[in-house]
Amino acid sequence: MARAASSVLAEPGLAAIASAARAVQLDIFGAFHPGQGDGAPEGAETLVLLGPLEPGFWAAVTAAPEWADGRADPLDRWSARVMDDLAACFGAHALFPFGGPPHRPFQAWALASGAAWESPVRLLVHERAGLMASYRGALALPARLALPAPPAAPPCADCARPCLAACPVGALSLAGYDLPACHGFLDTAPGAECMGRGCAVRRACPVSRSYGRLVQQSAYHMGLFHRS
Repeated sequence: MARAASSVLAEPGLAAIASAARAVQLDIFGAFHPGQGDGAPEGAETLVLLGPLEPGFWAAVTAAPEWADGRADPLDRWSARVMDDLAACFGAHALFPFGGPPHRPFQAWALASGAAWESPVRLLVHERAGLMASYRGALALPARLALPAPPAAPPCADCARPCLAACPVGALSLAGYDLPACHGFLDTAPGAECMGRGCAVRRACPVSRSYGRLVQQSAYHMGLFHRS
């Protein structure tokens, strides 16, 4: 998916972007050089994907003004404000996984970055966030930044893969995702644990368990998912 090599610009550099992102409780979740057909804006030479920096992300978001103003979609509005500010700092354009159409191909971008893979249950698994992988946005930069080599192998390579047996109703498996079965289970009393603590499959991932995401955040996302 990457273009042929061209001149690599040293600035602003991933280190500067990472530092600025971490100051607002985000972190780099991967970066790549987009090519034709990747869905990146014209003129974008580098896409930098940003996700929650844990621990501490949920405390930062829920203390923000968007969370207290009573309006809809506080997390997305927080993301838009923070990402737009970061974009302005680096002469970039902020892109989001919400607000479409058009819908940006964040899953394809995550795979292109080399920092996320398709898991045994077909969900994205990230090198640090595991099955709790989420993306709050991306920075499209006009500079072709130097990028580190991606991890050599996904975390699933040496994993016992507890995710495959974690779903109480088998909605997530090698065969794919049975969405009606998932929603049906969440409407039952046993489904309250997934609603309150997050998807059992995502929680089963060993990388997810070391990520530090709070159950309150998982419950928020489960509520949005089950109402959609």
